[in-house]
Order: sequence, then structure tokens, then C-alpha cells
Amino acid sequence: MEVLLSLSVALTAGLLLSRFVKLIKLPAVTGYLIAGILIGPYCIGRLNVPGLGFHSIEYIKSFEVLSNLALGFIAFAIGNEFRLSQLKETGKQATIIGILQALAATLLVDVAHIGLHFLMPDKISLSAAITLGAIAAATAPAATLMVVRQYKAKGKLTDLLLPIVALDDAVGLIIFAASFGVAKAMQSGSVSLTSIILEPIIEIVMSIVLGVVMGLLFTLAERFFLSNSKRLCLSITFVMMTVALSMLKFEIGGIHVSFSSLLVCMMLGTVFCNACNFSAEIMEKTDKWTMPLFILFFVLSGSELELNVFTDLAIVGIGVAYIVVRALGKYFGTYGSAKLSKCDSKTCKYLGITLLPQAGVALGMSVTAMSLGADGVLIRNIVLFAVMILELVGPLFTKIALTKSGDIVPKATAETQTSVDDDDDE
Repeated sequence: MEVLLSLSVALTAGLLLSRFVKLIKLPAVTGYLIAGILIGPYCIGRLNVPGLGFHSIEYIKSFEVLSNLALGFIAFAIGNEFRLSQLKETGKQATIIGILQALAATLLVDVAHIGLHFLMPDKISLSAAITLGAIAAATAPAATLMVVRQYKAKGKLTDLLLPIVALDDAVGLIIFAASFGVAKAMQSGSVSLTSIILEPIIEIVMSIVLGVVMGLLFTLAERFFLSNSKRLCLSITFVMMTVALSMLKFEIGGIHVSFSSLLVCMMLGTVFCNACNFSAEIMEKTDKWTMPLFILFFVLSGSELELNVFTDLAIVGIGVAYIVVRALGKYFGTYGSAKLSKCDSKTCKYLGITLLPQAGVALGMSVTAMSLGADGVLIRNIVLFAVMILELVGPLFTKIALTKSGDIVPKATAETQTSVDDDDDE
């Protein structure tokens, strides 16, 4: 009973807060996150009333399967943006921007935090500084996708944005694996080329292969069902199965083999949308089914944010530096690479602003960094602080950038345009 009541309270809180933030013209995802904070262990959850919110971080972790499933569907939906017909126009630009903006963010955060290390070596070590630089490359696809869907964004910037956010996962994995390997070597005094180079490459290749195989099986299986309801059920089944398989971990000859669930599910969506001629219809029905799941995902994400990080001024200071410098790296890295790939002026100006949100992938990296001991704890807290701020303000900046670029049309303008089009038809 307590579990079902907690989830129903989470959905209710998310829906109510989404209505409230709409009044002040904020994206719904911001409302979901605030709802999570309010019913989390630092607010209503502190009352410890069974079913009324989430009373502890451990209790929130018990719903991790929902979060993993939601991320799987989000990645599946983003994979739908990799249609070959569309990639012929934007693929080269998305690849150049996706790689260069991630490298720029990592470089600037590295430089800034290495500088902080020399200014106050007792607060942040060199290995922590390098690891934070690698984590800076990651961008959260979930918040970006939700804003795009809520406001039905469409245009040149949006066409580039979703493939770039998807590519960010692969680039971020490689950068983090290399930087984290160096950080561990600095602590232990020994360098493992296997963990720095080979394992991240294997993870990416294996993730792509698994995603392609599952996508082909999914496409083949869909052809045996003609009713929309059964095709929807099969879609949900395959995403769930793909998420489950992507959690497998094993070792071959001393090499650790694992998968990126985001990459695997993106490839599932990519293969399906290109191999199945009725994929658009299935994707549309799946999107409607997953909406409550996405709301729960963001409410749970808000509940999981640890507000006690604000009690340490050193973490707040380093965290502010991380947020500001990462934002500069994302913006100018995107601006320069967009210019290089000959994007239009509005895309160059506003694309970088949409890449600020950070959540799941970065948090996963920070968990891995915990193996650095005291440095890992520092990294974890700084990333928690940054995620809290960026997830709350990032969707708003994404909305503003998409509006300024013309990809989001204000409601009144859209209605006027529709009326003009109707008059022209007459």
C-alpha cells in the first residue's frame, strides 16, 4: 500500500506543480523537479508519514527500476531523431558540434579546477579536478526532450539539438573513462591502459551492437502484429527487455565488459525508425503511454537531490565555479563548432544554451568516482549541487533559447498564423 500511495502522491504533486509553474511561464519539467524536492526527505518526507512522500534517499532508491525504465524510453525516443533522411542534412554538423562542445567544456573545467587546486590544495586535489572536467562533458537528454515535446519545438536548432544530446553520451563516456583512469593512476601510481582506452571503446561498440540486434528483432517482431494495441505492447516489451539486457556486466580475460543503457536504447530507436515503415505511428503511441512514467522520473529525481550539500561552503564555492565554467565551455564550444560547421546565426547563438541541463549520466559518473575515496565524496557532492541547480534552471534556458531561435512559436502567434493560413485557404 505504501509504495502505491507514494507513487500516486508523486504523480499528483508533479501534476499540480506543473500547473503552478505554467502560470509563471516555466517548463513543466521544472515543476516536476520542485514537486520532488517538496515531497522528498528534506521537506514533507521528513514527517515520516507512510505513503506521504519519500522519507529517505534509500526509499527513493527502491524505485530505481522506474528511473532506469524512463531513461530507456527517453533514449528510445531520441533514437527516433536519427532518421537517415534527416541525418543526410544535419549528421555532419551534429557530429562536429557534439564532439567539440564536450571537449571544450572538459578543457575549461579542467583548467579552472586545476587552478583552484593550486589556490587551495587542501580543498580539491588534482585527481578530483581532472575527474570533474570529464563529468562536465555530459548533458542530460531527459529534460531537453521534455521541453522540446511540451512546446512542440521544431526547426533547424531542434533538428541539431537532439542528435547532439544523444552523441554526448558516447563522447562523455570516452572522456570520463580516460580522465578517471588518469585520476586513479595519480592516486595509485600505476597506469592501466586497458581501463583508460580499451574498456570504454568496448562499452560503446558493444552497446551499439546490442542496440542494433534488438532493433532488428523489434522490427521483425512488429510485422507479426497488426493491431495498434498489440504493437504498442510489443514496443513497451522491447524497451523493457533492452534496458534489462543493457545492465549485464561480465569479465573476459581481465577486461570488464558493460553496456551504456542510453546508447543501447538509442540504437534500438534508431534502427527501428529506419527499418520499419510504420515506426512514426508506433513512436507517437508510445510517447503518450510513457508520459506518467516521465513525470515520476523527474519527481523522483527532484526527491533524490541532497539539499545538505548547501551546508558546506567549500562545496558550494567549487560547485558554483563548476557550473559557471561548464556553462561557458558548453556555450563557446558550441558557438565555435557551429560556426565551423557553417550553421545559421541563430543556431550558433542559441544552441549552446540548450546544452546546460545535467543529470543521470553525470550522477552515474560521480558514483563511479566514489572509488577515489575522499576525493570521490567531494566529486559526488559537487555534482549533486550542480545537478540540483542545472536541472532547475536548465529547462528554462532551453525554452528561452528555442523561443529566441524561432523553434518554439508562442501560443498567440501560432493561433494567429493558423487563422491567416485558414483565410488564405478560403
